[in-house]
Amino acid sequence: MLKGRVCKFGANIDTDAIIPARYANLSDAVELGKHCMENIEPGFSGRVKPGDILVAESNFGCGSSREIAPMAIMGAGISCVIARSFARIFFRNAINIGLPLLDCPEAIDKTKEGDYLEVDLSSGLIKNVTAGLLFKAVPFPSFIRDLISAGGLLEYTLKKDRGE
Repeated sequence: MLKGRVCKFGANIDTDAIIPARYANLSDAVELGKHCMENIEPGFSGRVKPGDILVAESNFGCGSSREIAPMAIMGAGISCVIARSFARIFFRNAINIGLPLLDCPEAIDKTKEGDYLEVDLSSGLIKNVTAGLLFKAVPFPSFIRDLISAGGLLEYTLKKDRGE
């Protein structure tokens, strides 16, 4: 169960908005997180609390295939992203590092900045505690839940190789 406050953004947030290209030489998620969204909301990383949930409109993560974009989101402390739709390569890059992404249009329409959400990845249920509303996203298949729980594709593979 993920729990956090909503940080809300609009549509077509591209990877350069998530993490500007000038930080492409960084590889540490925490360092990347310090610069997350700074081109569209200076000070974003300073207001995010660990576990917060990013909610956005459609086409989140469009643009380049910058693998550090989901790392920056995780490094900022965001626990998951909920949007109407995601750019395909961003979606894959996020899952590969263990960042859960949920597609739930109804939650986007009825969630405001600062609302408190509880997200159950196994069932796909999203509860807006602030507004007293419940939404249903498509839950991940068990393989993807295992991959996210392991911390991403690399950790999942290493655990499988060790027989865990």
